[in-house]
Amino acid sequence: MNPIQLDPPMIRMPEFAPGEWLNSDKPLTKEALRGKVVLVDFWDYTCVNCVRTLPYLAAWHERYAPLGLITVGVHAPEFSFGRTRKQMVDALDEFAIRYPVLLDNDYETWLRFANRAWPTKYLIDASGYIRYRAQGEGRYQETELAIQELLRQHSPSIALPDLLPPLRDEDAPGAVCHRPTPELYAGSDRGSLGNAEGYGEGQPMIHALPEPVARAEGQFYASGIWKAEKECLVYAGQEGGRLVLPYRAATVNAVLSPSSDPVELLLDLPPDADRRKTVRDVPPIVEVRQDGMNLRPENAGADIEYDDGGLSYVTVNRPRLFELVHNPEFEEHEIELVFHANGLAVYAFTFTTCVLPNDSAKW
Repeated sequence: MNPIQLDPPMIRMPEFAPGEWLNSDKPLTKEALRGKVVLVDFWDYTCVNCVRTLPYLAAWHERYAPLGLITVGVHAPEFSFGRTRKQMVDALDEFAIRYPVLLDNDYETWLRFANRAWPTKYLIDASGYIRYRAQGEGRYQETELAIQELLRQHSPSIALPDLLPPLRDEDAPGAVCHRPTPELYAGSDRGSLGNAEGYGEGQPMIHALPEPVARAEGQFYASGIWKAEKECLVYAGQEGGRLVLPYRAATVNAVLSPSSDPVELLLDLPPDADRRKTVRDVPPIVEVRQDGMNLRPENAGADIEYDDGGLSYVTVNRPRLFELVHNPEFEEHEIELVFHANGLAVYAFTFTTCVLPNDSAKW
C-alpha cells in the first residue's frame, strides 16, 4: 500500500466543550493531550455507519494505546433519548467501548471541530495539529496507516504491528457497494410516511395500507392506530399495528424504542422484573417479515429471535439500532413490521449496501 498522505500541520485541534465524560476520571483537554497522538471519533450510537466503524475503533484502541495513541469518542446524539447517561452507559457496554467518551449533547464540540457528519474521525499529531480526517465508514486501512505514520513521527524507533485485516467480508478488496434505499425517518419533522392521509395533527390516527402497486421505494406505509411525534411514530393501538416498506439493500436496520416518553425510559426495573416487558407490562415484541414470510437464518439480522413456531421478531427492551434483515446479496424486497405493544416507537430505517460477490476471492 502506498504511503499515507497526511494534511499539512496548519489547523490546531480545538478545545473540547464542557460536558459529561464517560470512561474517564476527569475531562480531557487539548493541553493535557499535547505530546500524544489523538484519534477523535464523532459518532451516535444509533447510526448504522458509526456502529459498523466501532469494531475498528475498539481494535485500534487495544493495539495502539500501549504505543501512545489516545482514542476519544465524541457522542453527538441524533435523537433525544441519546442525551441521557443511562442510555449511553448501556451503549458503551454493548459495544465494549473502553476509551473516554464525551457526551456532546448540545453539539458544542461538533461545532468547534466544524464537523458535518456521523461518523467522522480526526487524527491529531503530538504537536496538536489535525493531520487527517475520514468522514463516513470505510477507509479503515488508510486510517490505520495514518495512525501508524503519526506514531512513527513522534517515536521514529517505534515497533508497529501489521495492519488489521478486514473485520467483515464487505470491507475486503473486491467488495461492491450499490446505491441503496436512502435513510428513512419516521417522525413528523423529517418523516417518510407514504400514506395518503399523512401524519395528522399529533393525535392518534387510523392508517390504512395502500395497495402494493401504490407502495414505492423511499417511503414506508402504516396500518392501524399511530401517533406522530417530531422524532418518531408511536404505535397507539393494542395489537397488530403494521409498517411496510419496499427497499433495495443488503441489510435493513431500524431505530426502535419501547417508549417515546423520556421518563419511562429512565425507569429502573427491580432485579427480579421481566425485562422483556415494557413499563406497561406488555412484551415489546415487533414481528419482522420479508415478502410476507418469516425470516430465515440465511437472511435474518443479528437481532432477530424466533419462537417455537418459527415466528421471527425483535424484543425492543431499550432504545437502540436493531439489525432486522441481513440478505446474502444486495437485493430488492418488501419488509413488514408488526407491533405488539402500545407505545412502541420507531425513529428511522437505515440500510447498508456493500457485499462481497460470491465469485470474489476471499482476503
